[in-house]
Amino acid sequence: MMSSKLFWTKKTLVGIGLGQFLSLLITSTGFSSSELAKKGINAPTSQSFLNYVLLTVVYGSVMLYKRQPLKAKWYYYVFLGLVDVEANFLVVKAYQYTSITSVMLLDCWSIPCVMFLTFIFLKTKYRFRKIAGVVVCVAGLVMVVFSDVHAGDRSGGSDPRKGDLLVFAGATLYAVSNVSEEFLVKNADRVELMSFLGLFGAIISAIQISLVERNDLKSIHWTAGAAFPFFGFSLAMFLFYSFVPVLLKMSGSTMLNLSLLTSDMWAVIIRIFAYHEKVDWLYFLAFVVVAGGLIIYSVGDKGDGQHQRRQAGVADEDAERSKHFDEEAEAGSENINPGTMAGSSKTEDSSKHDCTTIVNRSEIIENNTGKDVQEKSFKISE
Repeated sequence: MMSSKLFWTKKTLVGIGLGQFLSLLITSTGFSSSELAKKGINAPTSQSFLNYVLLTVVYGSVMLYKRQPLKAKWYYYVFLGLVDVEANFLVVKAYQYTSITSVMLLDCWSIPCVMFLTFIFLKTKYRFRKIAGVVVCVAGLVMVVFSDVHAGDRSGGSDPRKGDLLVFAGATLYAVSNVSEEFLVKNADRVELMSFLGLFGAIISAIQISLVERNDLKSIHWTAGAAFPFFGFSLAMFLFYSFVPVLLKMSGSTMLNLSLLTSDMWAVIIRIFAYHEKVDWLYFLAFVVVAGGLIIYSVGDKGDGQHQRRQAGVADEDAERSKHFDEEAEAGSENINPGTMAGSSKTEDSSKHDCTTIVNRSEIIENNTGKDVQEKSFKISE
């Protein structure tokens, strides 16, 4: 039976808590995009542009202050910026054609994509417990889907099929972006990652805005009702991007995407208290199921970490033991072979001692217990 200490570790609690904070941020960006779509504002790239500018200014300033050299090639960040900008564009664009619930549900397509990409490119091994956690989380989503179908929540939007296709495409690009970020944050630097993602994201967004959204921006009538969700979206995205690398380095991109599954449930809670809407009871059961899946997956991380630490400990212990054996054997060799010897009989005797020392040293290195080592060392001294 699993100990409760395996569940309530610091890493598990911090990972789940940070994941839910990111899930709330994604929920807020979903509501902001939905409100802008209702007001007829169709500028998905422009919504993300300010986020990239904030990342460049804040993290770029830190990087310039530290004057640290690049740890990854600059063209990696160009690729990441392009993928990230288009992922945001497609998903935000989908709000023009389908409901917020549909977007958040279909966005879970990124989970199998992330698992496949990490398995192929990062050589991540998923044990049974991790896979079980993913299955439980997806089961919770299935409950939400049944609840939506029952309540007719997914009927909103002018062209749901087109919106669903946009979400699937965006979720695939999100998976590529998350896996790329996981690789860079573990092999480069978090500040560097945010700086260059913001820089190239802002450049690519600016080019795309000038080509695609220039007329849409001119047609926007800026009021408080339009400005608040527009800038609120950018601020939430800035916080989301700032904390994503922390969770990626701690638990990986699969854990990130599993945590974001609860964004749909947080959206339901907001709808209950902010819009006084009634929702199906399956939503609450699904929330509990997804949370349970996250705990199971996190415990899988803990178990793998302990296994790796045990292997590392055994390797370190073996290395230390070999070093100790070498020192003992060298000391024994010095005691047995004096610096000056006279006569042929002494030379032959010395050769015998040398042979004995080499044989005993080999036996010492092959032996894995400290007790036997001490006994054989004692025989050498005699």
